[in-house]
Amino acid sequence: MSSQVRGGTRWKRFALVMVPSIAATAAVGVGLSQGALAASFAVSGQDFKVTADKLDGDNLIQYGGIAEGHDLKGNPAHHPVTISGFSHAEITNMCQSLVTPTPLGNITLQLRTGHKGKPAVADNIYLDVAELDTDAEFTNLDIGVAVGDDSHKTKPQAGTVTNKYAFSQRADKAVLTKVRQKAWATTAGTFKLPDLKLRLMGGDQPCYQDEK
Repeated sequence: MSSQVRGGTRWKRFALVMVPSIAATAAVGVGLSQGALAASFAVSGQDFKVTADKLDGDNLIQYGGIAEGHDLKGNPAHHPVTISGFSHAEITNMCQSLVTPTPLGNITLQLRTGHKGKPAVADNIYLDVAELDTDAEFTNLDIGVAVGDDSHKTKPQAGTVTNKYAFSQRADKAVLTKVRQKAWATTAGTFKLPDLKLRLMGGDQPCYQDEK
């Protein structure tokens, strides 16, 4: 496969828009070997689920890393992730959920935004993701670029790169539809959430159920 693809390119249901799947494994492997940290804070002991009808992002950068923190029992935990950064992203009909065990049973925290015709808008956003199913289309995609290359329009997240020659990919635009994602962390310079609705609900009521 050529290391460079120009124009519109479409793939269906693949891990966090890494193309092909071998590239995803390589990126995460590089992150593990180089000890890259996916965020400048210790992540919680729980991942969370996100769905969206559409994510329209500009200036994608993508590379492997590790989200470090502790599990709910306080034991150190290290989670391989793919880090995706965008200079600007618009997200339509977003749902984010977290199921937490309590002495009273499981409680679901669910957040919804961008569901009334006005998308959520983020600038300088980075997603530390473990799983993703989606349909995706890229414009001007480059695979195999060094993560520290000066030509990246969106720079790597501060503190996450220990080897500037590690694997990454980039695209001028990435459009994801029918998004289903598990993530450990999200950071953004700004994140505008129109018509935000936050609810606490009894039991397991995530944004989507895992496939059996």
